[in-house]
Amino acid sequence: MTGVLERPAMTVLVACVLSNACVPEGPATQDAGTPTPRPAASPVVTRTGPVADAAVEADDAGPILASTFEDGFERAEPGPDWNVLSPKWRITAGKLCVRGARNHGAWLRRRLPTNARIEFDAFAETPEGDLKIEVWGDGVSGATAASYTNATSYLAILGGWKNTKHVLARLDEHGADRQEMDVDATSDDERARPVAPGQPYHFKIERADGKTLDWSVNGARIFRLVDAEPLAGPGHEHLAFNDWDAPVCFDNVKVTPL
Repeated sequence: MTGVLERPAMTVLVACVLSNACVPEGPATQDAGTPTPRPAASPVVTRTGPVADAAVEADDAGPILASTFEDGFERAEPGPDWNVLSPKWRITAGKLCVRGARNHGAWLRRRLPTNARIEFDAFAETPEGDLKIEVWGDGVSGATAASYTNATSYLAILGGWKNTKHVLARLDEHGADRQEMDVDATSDDERARPVAPGQPYHFKIERADGKTLDWSVNGARIFRLVDAEPLAGPGHEHLAFNDWDAPVCFDNVKVTPL
């Protein structure tokens, strides 16, 4: 049903569609009380100055993916396929790793089609968790303040806020319209458990109908979002791995057009 958020049967706190950004271990959110406006009829994100030029350059860098893209990070540097917004990003033991990026992610320069399946493995290196990805964003933007309230993407966070919440958000991780689940180490539902250090978590985020986002981890659906105003087209054609402060790694990226 268009505009309706559907949830798995578990203890979930939901507030519709999404729009803030997450500060898992950072300072208190000072600007979360001023929500980022949702786009009007057009999903295009307007930018000014250098960011506008960068967005045009990123979107003009090549055609939208028409075949599967894969990256196993078996090299010394992130390389030309990735637009890293922080020097904290590095390749370690065949994984893309970071600590302290402060919401300045690593964007894939390849452009996503409106419908795609995005898969990868994510690893937390400490009990703080905080495994985060942005999908269908602009390819160039990062946080401009302590609170990342001006994202251009959907944000999926497993074990955010020091491993206390799983969240799916639209444009703003702190938004009142995000889907969220409280982490419970004693839960019988594995989906509600905290992220364990060193364990691989296989993420799959899929959109097949232009408006419905399905997010699963290790084969179990975490959240499903039906968006009446889907993020798609110019300004919403890239994915990024992201991080606040906790040490995390990503590997085995696979993007399949649908």
